[in-house]
Amino acid sequence: MKILVTGGAGFIGSAVVRLAVARGHRVVNLDALTYAACLDNVAEVANSPLYTFEHGDIRDRAALDRILETHKPDAIMHLAAESHVDRSIDGPGNFIETNITGTYHMLEAARAYWTAQGRPNTFRFHHISTDEVFGSLGPAGMFTEDTPYDPRSPYSASKAASDHLVRAWAETYGLPVVLTNCSNNYGPYHFPEKLVPVVILNALAGKPLPIYGDGANIRDWLYVEDHADALLCVLERGKLGRSYNIGGENERTNLKLVKTICGILDEKRPRDSGTYADLITFVADRPGHDARYAIDPARMNTELGWHPSVTVEEGLALTVQWYLDNETWWRALQARDGVGERLGKTG
Repeated sequence: MKILVTGGAGFIGSAVVRLAVARGHRVVNLDALTYAACLDNVAEVANSPLYTFEHGDIRDRAALDRILETHKPDAIMHLAAESHVDRSIDGPGNFIETNITGTYHMLEAARAYWTAQGRPNTFRFHHISTDEVFGSLGPAGMFTEDTPYDPRSPYSASKAASDHLVRAWAETYGLPVVLTNCSNNYGPYHFPEKLVPVVILNALAGKPLPIYGDGANIRDWLYVEDHADALLCVLERGKLGRSYNIGGENERTNLKLVKTICGILDEKRPRDSGTYADLITFVADRPGHDARYAIDPARMNTELGWHPSVTVEEGLALTVQWYLDNETWWRALQARDGVGERLGKTG
């Protein structure tokens, strides 16, 4: 299969690219190389005859038409997106333009290409989204594919809008689509502004480990390589027009997650004195911070037979070791705009 992956130099997109190439798929990586992208993320497949890179923006319809006509993919996996909640609070415009307008252009380019190819029923437009579109849960319950949308941040609202566009193009134009909504990802190549890499890198530098509010916010944590595996599973075997919630089945409070990372670092690289947990610092919560996310993965489990391969403790141990082994990669990214700063403080 030849797959066009948008955002393939980003965190999740690069995991998809690496796994797809490893499994023998031909991959075209389309990425605008904005602040969170890094071609080093796909260096291990860069010289493969199965891999091609296209530098382009999903808001550029002419570029999309050219790329689709040149490469003639069998499927599109649409991951390109602005994804950091804190940045969406400070600058929502970029999220509207990329996540909504960009998805519109992707859908229109895909529809034109699919029509020109004779509307093959084997073609797929796979839209990758987030569980944040569902809003916030109380102490009980889980998000299912039928949970009403209730986004609470500019980021989640823009992703909710993109999900609605994809469903509308399927209903109105017959475009063959599948959708997925995932829980919080972590793992190798995670851009160093998200919680897990911030904690690892701040700890190594002896800096405070910031936790919003009282640390009681709960997330379901999904190892990025498990997510990539699930996405290819949905692309290959998911039912046309269906959506699938992908979760790690690993709910943890933010405080417990940070303490787990600290414990792993205590074993792998002990401090001269004290423990890394001594660096934990509680900071003012961000506006509209959702209390809890939890994914019900029953559809993935029963329809597709997919399950995550690691617990969050196992995945975090792998992740911490990766950051310890790849200092050159993360040091280069720490100089990028906004990294290491507190963002999203105002509503």
